[in-house]
Amino acid sequence: MHCGGAARTAYERFGAVWGKGTGLHGQSYAIPTMQGGVETIKPYVDEFIALAREWDQNTFYITRIGCGIAGFTDEQIAPLFDEAYDLYNVRLPKSFADIIRARRAASE
Repeated sequence: MHCGGAARTAYERFGAVWGKGTGLHGQSYAIPTMQGGVETIKPYVDEFIALAREWDQNTFYITRIGCGIAGFTDEQIAPLFDEAYDLYNVRLPKSFADIIRARRAASE
């Protein structure tokens, strides 16, 4: 369901399809966040990252998925996008990029 936040905007303006909560639709890519914990979101993020690698002629703008009505924090969701951080065609929210950069610096 695309009831609020970025999901609603994707439905109203970017071709998201009602009832289709995963994958590429129009000019949007759905990643479900309301079905469980962070571990249930990761496989969908991994699928997106694989698509972004393959569709490298497209630019993907990521919103702060899961950080609205789903109730997750940026610190919980950002690490899921660690592999996307290095992709030139993926634009992460500043909060996600800052968290990933700090985690990488701490591990060096």
